[in-house]
Amino acid sequence: MASLTQVSELLQSTLKPHLFNDYCPNGLQVQGKEDIKLLVTGVTACQALIDKAIALKADAILVHHGFFWKNESPCVVGMKQKRLKALLLNDISLFAYHLPLDAHHELGNNVQLAKKLGLGMTGALFPDSPKQVGNVAVLDEPMLVQDFVALCEQVLLQKPIHIT
Repeated sequence: MASLTQVSELLQSTLKPHLFNDYCPNGLQVQGKEDIKLLVTGVTACQALIDKAIALKADAILVHHGFFWKNESPCVVGMKQKRLKALLLNDISLFAYHLPLDAHHELGNNVQLAKKLGLGMTGALFPDSPKQVGNVAVLDEPMLVQDFVALCEQVLLQKPIHIT
């Protein structure tokens, strides 16, 4: 078990959000209970993830896409109200890190996705940028697009959105 403060400090020191000019606040976005025994992770703070966290009796959620985006209405209505209400009623904290997770060389979503799919990392998407928020990865062997989509579905256990 860890305290909310300990988890928050660990995430801040590991992901270094102060280095990024982001489109949303990075860090603790919704405060829940003080002690964290179970933390659930996901890509987006969607209702399905929040419902799963509630079912698992999680104390906190860590996501890549949280709440309170720039140029988004600040009004807490509709789906935003429903999601926030569920978190608050269940005393679940929400941590969100956007660009810091895009950029992290070990824990980042890009790196982890490449590992899961068996892709080889070849370098940064923007090699001359001081803040790397993307990577270039390659397959060991060429693959048809539909086969890659099938691989993604198999590995991620959900059907990807494929746009041609």
